[in-house]
Amino acid sequence: MDVDISGSTAAEIADSVRSLRERGMLRAGDALPPVRELAGILGVNRNTAVAAYRQLAQAGLVISRGRGGTLIAGAGSVAQEGVAADTVLQDIGSGNPDPQLIPDPTAALGRIVGRPVLYGEPVIDRGLEEWAREWMITDLPREDLRISVTSGAVDAVERLLAQALTRDDAVALEDPCFLASIHTVRLGGYRAVPVPVDDEGMTVDGLQAALDAGVRAIISTPRAQNPTGVSLSPARAAALREVLAPHPYVLIIEDDHFSLLSTHPYASLIGAEHRRYALVRSVSKFLGPDMCLALAATDATTAERLAMRLSPGTTWVSHLLQRLAHAQLTDPGARAQIERAAAHYAQRNAAFASELTARGIDTVSSDGLSLWVRLDVPARVAAERLMRRGWLARTGDEFRLDDTSAASPHLRLTVHDLSDADATRLLADLTASAR
Repeated sequence: MDVDISGSTAAEIADSVRSLRERGMLRAGDALPPVRELAGILGVNRNTAVAAYRQLAQAGLVISRGRGGTLIAGAGSVAQEGVAADTVLQDIGSGNPDPQLIPDPTAALGRIVGRPVLYGEPVIDRGLEEWAREWMITDLPREDLRISVTSGAVDAVERLLAQALTRDDAVALEDPCFLASIHTVRLGGYRAVPVPVDDEGMTVDGLQAALDAGVRAIISTPRAQNPTGVSLSPARAAALREVLAPHPYVLIIEDDHFSLLSTHPYASLIGAEHRRYALVRSVSKFLGPDMCLALAATDATTAERLAMRLSPGTTWVSHLLQRLAHAQLTDPGARAQIERAAAHYAQRNAAFASELTARGIDTVSSDGLSLWVRLDVPARVAAERLMRRGWLARTGDEFRLDDTSAASPHLRLTVHDLSDADATRLLADLTASAR
């Protein structure tokens, strides 16, 4: 490779590679010098070169292939959620809700028409704001709590990070992690610091290590963590709040995406004295992904900064959409449908997990739309075998923050919408593929 990487610190070296990439002098797939070679060229310690490559990897700008070297990443290096296009395989990795369980908005649409909203009016619909405040404050009883509205949870997280961080700031992410969070952090130019997740949520040691590494924000999923499905236990939440107590200005973002569908109580990282926080609840899982609306309960300072990024007439959320969400969320029929959906997801996932366990693949149904299934073979191997049997599954490798870690043994499977016959067939094929 004949390009001039420069710098004497990890940050300078990373900035140099970033600049060469932006100017087109480094392209997707180009190999960077091995760490030892780069250190020799620049006259720096090997650990400095390692740290520079780590920063670039955490920002999604390079991909480490182990002995295959470090390569410049392409635009499509981060996997995306949703159905797979252009495939004849049966998709069991989409992570989607069942469309038949999403409330029909037809009746509500007729009730939301009213006076048009004009430039300069409040960004959030008053009725939705009042309902959301009551909903949020029940779980997060804070006197300083303010309500904001955004175009979905991903939009909320992106705006929250942008109002608090600058490029190269470190963000703590659960590992394995929700794909959209990985994508958002990398596109923002922030550094992702992985925090391991076990069956009670973020680990205490992992969060402490992230705080010691200087993270300025934390993104946590209190319930139905994607992809694992685990929910934060009250005991773990208390332990994490204790670790966070000396860091009141680190921004805590809780993405409670499964809220009304969850079978678990809400447990929070946000302590009574914490100064910068946001509890984000999207309506996508129960009113449908196309609703593109989320509510954020935040401290007053964060709310003011968010308001600067939600200008009326340019970046606000349509009041017609807000009224539609409010009409459905306060409609007894729609709420009953949401309750039926919650019971359906829990029952179908639990039944499939039980059948897997009976076949020798120990699986626990935690919460959420999908199952996190651990196999005795690498997930990529099992996924390839399933493809030959007509199934398209997601491997745990897609959700990892560290490309250099060992191959994942997990599959994330969305099975709640399978017919009984398809579920029986998948159980047999999965059992065969896991050997």
